[in-house]
Amino acid sequence: MEAAIRVADALKSFRETRLSTLRTPAEFFDIHRISRPADFNTAVSRLTYNTRYFSGNYTLIVAALAVYSLIASPLLLLSLIFLFGGFAAINRFEEVYGQFVTQKSLYTGLFVVGIPLLWFSSPFMTLFWLIGASAFLILTHACLIEPGVESEYANIEGAV
Repeated sequence: MEAAIRVADALKSFRETRLSTLRTPAEFFDIHRISRPADFNTAVSRLTYNTRYFSGNYTLIVAALAVYSLIASPLLLLSLIFLFGGFAAINRFEEVYGQFVTQKSLYTGLFVVGIPLLWFSSPFMTLFWLIGASAFLILTHACLIEPGVESEYANIEGAV
């Protein structure tokens, strides 16, 4: 019960911090604000402003890419379901076919089958793909989108 309350509090905190900064799709995909930065300093200033301004949208992009990578790799999805389902089943059931089996032996069996299955599903390749694809999309968008007029007043608003 306490775990459910902690998860609910974490989701509420996540919703308040990240998802409250979601911008509209029209603003996020505004093609009229796309331009090539003049120099490296301009690109860095755009990057710092846009990563803060569009942080909620970028979080959704990373989440969507993570879901896509799990769907595109069915063996990874199967191995994760097997491991998490195994943990849940071991914690729930202690008696198997009328014989008492210790949780230690059940966890050992789960790891003997689950770890090689997880290894063959290449989770590191999926993780590095997710990091690379997210970084490419976010950095490209943040560098190419010109900050709006409100960016000029961001320093003044923080000082008041």
